[in-house]
Amino acid sequence: MSQKIVLMLLLVAMVGTTMVQGQGTRVGFYATTCRRAESIVRATVQSHFTSDSSIAPGLLRMHFHDCFVNGCDASILIDGSNTEKTATPNLLLRGYEVIADAKTRLEAECPGVVSCADILALAARDSVVLANGLTWPVPTGRRDGRVSLASDTSNLPGFTDSVDVQKQKFAAFGLNAQDLVTLVGGHTIGTTACQFFRYRLYNFTTTGNGADPSINPSFVSQLQTLCPQNGDGSRRIALDTGSQNRFDSSFFSNLRNGQGILESDQKLWTDATTRTFVQRFLGVRGLAGLTFGAEFGRSMVKMSNIGVKTGTNGEIRRVCSAIN
Repeated sequence: MSQKIVLMLLLVAMVGTTMVQGQGTRVGFYATTCRRAESIVRATVQSHFTSDSSIAPGLLRMHFHDCFVNGCDASILIDGSNTEKTATPNLLLRGYEVIADAKTRLEAECPGVVSCADILALAARDSVVLANGLTWPVPTGRRDGRVSLASDTSNLPGFTDSVDVQKQKFAAFGLNAQDLVTLVGGHTIGTTACQFFRYRLYNFTTTGNGADPSINPSFVSQLQTLCPQNGDGSRRIALDTGSQNRFDSSFFSNLRNGQGILESDQKLWTDATTRTFVQRFLGVRGLAGLTFGAEFGRSMVKMSNIGVKTGTNGEIRRVCSAIN
């Protein structure tokens, strides 16, 4: 039996014993009401991924941004003026068409049964698997929210946040420091724009014109070439240099080597508390090791149960972009 299969089986067992109780979600929620629900979502994500692999980090990030605002209720998907998707932190989110496509297929198969919130949670997991990450069982049974306000996004984690601020924002949802480091590790796939980190390369402090000292000096010149001071701020750069399309632990190696792209990411290494978890993912001698793929699944289950609406709360949207 391969190591990957063993880890997957262990993860299934761990999730089964650590799943948040009383949330109303459970693995296999649609087993009798829409038997093919998960396979339809998986096939839809696979189809889009085949055409454009960058959809994987897009869907993962969208799920994260949804859960951190009013819970995991698909409020990020609602169209309209002043909805969440119009807020500055969400303007570059992508993957809406994947969720809409999956919803159309599910409505044809099981009308009014599968929520958009569950589609998004499943699609995030399937995206990780397609990027060569481990799978995990996704508890389902969420219902969709009816409220989506841009003003509610003000507390989303930001790329300049200190580790203390990041920990506070995660702790507000029952996520600890290990969950923080693990979930930020999702940056092992995907890109960011020069405009979100270029300030680290030029005139970083008011006392000089140098780069952020936490960046490896040899890496600074590489980034300056990719992101000139007066160049195109929308140019996309890999968050995990050398491995942007593969879900693995190399993101943490880059942090250790001073090659974190976002300031908030690199701070996970410069802060003693979070650095310990980075080191554990890297298998540093003398520390109890952690397997990134397995821990990511566990933390994703915790995150996906934030503020879920179940039972008679919320609704099952017919179209994910509009309240019924």
